[in-house]
Amino acid sequence: MQEILFLAHRVPWPPDRGDKIRSFHFLKKLQSMAPVHVGAFADDDRDMAVTEEMRGEFASVHVETRGKPQWQAGIEALMRGVPVSLAAFHSNAMARWAETKIASGRTSHIFVFSGQMAQYVPADFAGRFVMDFADVDSAKFESYAGEGNPLMRWVNRREGRMLDAFEADVARRANASLFVSEAEAALFRARSGATNVHAVGNGIDTLFYDPSAKYKKLHPVFADPLLVFTGQMDYRPNIEAVADFSHKVMPAIRAAHPETSFAIVGRNPTEAVSNLSALPGVQVTGAVDDVRSWLAGADVVVAPLRIARGIQNKVLEAMAMAKPVVASAAAAEGIDAEHGKHLLVAKNVEDEARLVNQLLSDADLRLRIGQAARAHVMAHYGWEAQLSPLDAIMRGGT
Repeated sequence: MQEILFLAHRVPWPPDRGDKIRSFHFLKKLQSMAPVHVGAFADDDRDMAVTEEMRGEFASVHVETRGKPQWQAGIEALMRGVPVSLAAFHSNAMARWAETKIASGRTSHIFVFSGQMAQYVPADFAGRFVMDFADVDSAKFESYAGEGNPLMRWVNRREGRMLDAFEADVARRANASLFVSEAEAALFRARSGATNVHAVGNGIDTLFYDPSAKYKKLHPVFADPLLVFTGQMDYRPNIEAVADFSHKVMPAIRAAHPETSFAIVGRNPTEAVSNLSALPGVQVTGAVDDVRSWLAGADVVVAPLRIARGIQNKVLEAMAMAKPVVASAAAAEGIDAEHGKHLLVAKNVEDEARLVNQLLSDADLRLRIGQAARAHVMAHYGWEAQLSPLDAIMRGGT
C-alpha cells in the first residue's frame, strides 16, 4: 500500500456528530496503514479553524467551505441530470485536487466516506476503491416521497430514484462497499444486486463516555425527572422526532409525572425546534459544551426517531453513560442489544409514553438497565473491535 486518498463530504474533525465520529475513527485507522491525503468539505469557519490544526497530521489536506445554497444545487441537478445530493457537493476545485493526487501515481487506494463524494473517483482508477456508504441514502429519500407538498414529493421521488441508480453504479465500480449495520448491508444487496458488501459498524469511546469520567455536572435548572434527546438539530429525522415526542408523548408522561422536563440538546436548532420550548416542560438548549453533562443528568434518554438508518450514535453514547434508553424500533434497529435488558424499544407513540413512565416510576429498573447497557457497549462496541475488518478490506483480503 503506497498512499491513500480519503474523501469525505464533511471534515472528520472535531468528531462531535454522528457522521464525523464515524469518519474520524475510520481515518485514524487508515493512518496506521499508509500516508493519507484528506479531501473534505467544511460546514463553517469553526471547521476550517480546526482544519489548520490538523494539517500536519496528514500527507496533505484539501478542505473547502461548502457554501452552495440548496436552490442552486437543485438547478444544477436538473441541468446535469444528477441527484441533488451530488450537485450540492460538486466542486471543480475538489475535482482538480483529487485528479492531481491520483495522477501522481502514488495513490494506490481510495477510501470514500458518503456517497456524494464518489463523483471524484474516476471510472478508470486502477487502484483499490473502498466506498463507505454508511446508510442507504436512496431509501431515506424514498421514505420522504410520501409526505409534504406535491413539489417536495416529486423532488424526493426523483432524488430517491436517481440516488438508487447512482449507488448501484458506484457499488459496481468499488472493490468493497461498506454499511453501518448488517440490516443496511442486506437492504443494499437486495436493492442493487451488489455482492461485495460488508457491514462495519460504529463504535463508541467508552473512556470518554464514562459516567465516572471528569466533566462538568449539570446545574439543577430542571425539576426532576429529566428526559434528554441529543442530536444535530437541523437534521430532518431529529427535528421530526423531537416534534412528535413533544406534542404526542410528553402530555401522557406529564399526566403521570407532572414535573417531567424534556431537554432537546444539540446545535443548530431550527426555528421549528426552538418553538417547541413554548410547550410545557420542553427546553431547547442549542449547542452545549459537553453532551456528557446532559446525559449524566438525565433520568431517561429518549431516541424517538421515526425515520432512522444504520446505527444511532446517540443511543450508544447514552448506553455507555449507563443511562436507560427508550428508543423507537427505527432507532434501535442497527444496535445489537436486548429489549428489556440493555434498553427499551417502543412499538409506537403510546408505547414510548408507557415505557418512559415505567422507568420514571422505578429507580431500580433505571439503574439495572443503565448498568447492563454500559457493560454491553464496553463488551461489543469499542472502535477497535468494530474496525477490525478494515485492514483486510483495504488490502483486498476480503
